Amino acid sequence: MRPASSPPHLATLILFSALAVLSLNMFLPSLANMATDFEADYAVVNLSIAGYLAVTAVLQLVVGPLSDRFGRRPVMLAALALFTLASLGCTLATDVWVFLGFRVLQGAVIAGWAVSLAVIRDTVPTQKAASLIGYVSMAMAVAPMLGPIVGGALDAFFGWRASFVTFTAFGAALLLLAWIDLGETNLNRAETFRQQLSSYPALLGSGRFWGFALCMAFSVSSFYAFLSGVPLVARGALDLPPEMLGLYMGSITGGFFLGSFLSGRFAKSVSLTTLILYGRFAACLGLLAGLGFVLAGIVSELTFFGATLCVGFGNGLTMPNGNAGAVSVKPELAGSAAGLAGALMVGTGALMTSITGLLVTEDNAPLTLLSVMLVSSALGLVAVLWVRFLESRQPQTSD
Repeated sequence: MRPASSPPHLATLILFSALAVLSLNMFLPSLANMATDFEADYAVVNLSIAGYLAVTAVLQLVVGPLSDRFGRRPVMLAALALFTLASLGCTLATDVWVFLGFRVLQGAVIAGWAVSLAVIRDTVPTQKAASLIGYVSMAMAVAPMLGPIVGGALDAFFGWRASFVTFTAFGAALLLLAWIDLGETNLNRAETFRQQLSSYPALLGSGRFWGFALCMAFSVSSFYAFLSGVPLVARGALDLPPEMLGLYMGSITGGFFLGSFLSGRFAKSVSLTTLILYGRFAACLGLLAGLGFVLAGIVSELTFFGATLCVGFGNGLTMPNGNAGAVSVKPELAGSAAGLAGALMVGTGALMTSITGLLVTEDNAPLTLLSVMLVSSALGLVAVLWVRFLESRQPQTSD
């Protein structure tokens, strides 16, 4: 079978990105059963989530530069091969530490997101890239919603190892798909790492890059804060049972899906920073309205989750355009830019999660959580206003 020699279809990039997200949370419903099976503390098994996030943050710093130096295709093929073997190792593991070792190796699949962004930027101009990234980002909304449902069903019928059998099958299938469909798109690779490193100051010293990256980091952090604090809101202020909380939590993801769709629809005709500004204003105004209701003593499912839906919608407009902007600052380093921005998002999100855990209690949950989310969203607004200011001083040429 001959390897691909042309750029991949958009559906292929969507599948790469979806697997990168799906591998994080599909087996969450199985954690308790896994702890019992391994005869290990739940906190140890839970490292398969926290440790995985930490590893993926570091890997994004590595995967992006490697794809800039050696090409998108070999990096993606290697990542999928490693993910497939690691998934098989997780399936067969009988010791919790062996399982966690293979679980860490599964983090290689994060290349699916970084490489997809770089491939899109390799092949289309900035505005079109934002549109395509909008559609790819929709996978970031759907996969987290469907993953735990599928994982829970697999556990119920076949046991927790069925999720990792599924990961193994998905990895092998996408490895074959990458071989068939993912032709090399990075046609301007540096001949040596030294030559590549010589281009980094232009990226790392770019105010526009850091503006886009920080805007995305603070925008995503409001989502991490939501995940960390919403159970306390549900229990203390809304008295929601767990099954209803899961349903209402989907509001922020549904908003993200809609925002990503609209970004894909309009990014080709509206500037990146304009769409990001719309997204930031939607998030901030929604949260301000939610805080107004809380201060007025009106706390209900409609007022609270209506505010967080606006956050999801705003993030859906922000993320595709922010990513397109970040990887376009230095197109020959698109992979490095995607990886660095992704690592910054994970790190900032982890910090915001910790801050939320320290500040939010069951007594103050609605007011404090919405306030934390508003501060994070407002910082994202400040970051994109900084980009707008830089562009007014030195307009970017169309490419």
